[in-house]
Amino acid sequence: MSGINNNRKTDSHDFWEVSQAAVYLTGQACTLSARHIKDGTLRIQFNREVAYYARAIVQDVEDGRKSAEEGLKALKDEQTSLLDQSLSVVKQSFGLAAGGLQVVGGIALCGETIGLGCGVGILMGAHGANNIYENGRNLWEGRSDNEGWVRKGYQSIAESKLVGGSKFGGDMAYGAVDLGLSAYGLFRAIPKKDSWRLFRYMDTDKEKALRQTAGSILFIESGSDISTMHNMWDEVKDANE
Repeated sequence: MSGINNNRKTDSHDFWEVSQAAVYLTGQACTLSARHIKDGTLRIQFNREVAYYARAIVQDVEDGRKSAEEGLKALKDEQTSLLDQSLSVVKQSFGLAAGGLQVVGGIALCGETIGLGCGVGILMGAHGANNIYENGRNLWEGRSDNEGWVRKGYQSIAESKLVGGSKFGGDMAYGAVDLGLSAYGLFRAIPKKDSWRLFRYMDTDKEKALRQTAGSILFIESGSDISTMHNMWDEVKDANE
């Protein structure tokens, strides 16, 4: 008799876990939709669809069409999917904003210097234009696999007979150069705001660009760099699977 009661308690507890997971999923959907969906009608529709889905899973478990374990897995898989989509949008938004900063920074660098400095500026501007294209198009189309011409150039070089690598190597090189350009832009020496020379600046007249960079720009740069490293790590994991 006690065994029957224990089984009933376990079944009741399992159903409670499924119900709580459904509540959590619905709340998570409301939070993410408020963050990413500006249109009120679309936001309400999205929240309703997720709520209907969660309710249907709970009903399936209650009616015996799904086990509690299957119901929990379905709800948790949906939670993971929503979080992955949200993270993708955040990363793409940082990439888009940082791309604009790279274009502006590249133009400014070419205007300030000649020779090697301008070459770096052109490379920085090219990466920025590519990041604007990839992230802007991904955001518009709801995707994450668009590739710009600069990235494809890295891939082509990596896959060439001379290098003998792969598309993966090109993506890693693109990401590494992107991070390097970000570091160069922040840590290169530039004239201090209160310094002035008629011909040339001395080392004592300069400081790291980081000291003159606005907090909002640092936030975008750091967010973009973290996104780039995260994407590179994902590429590594995919390549090793």
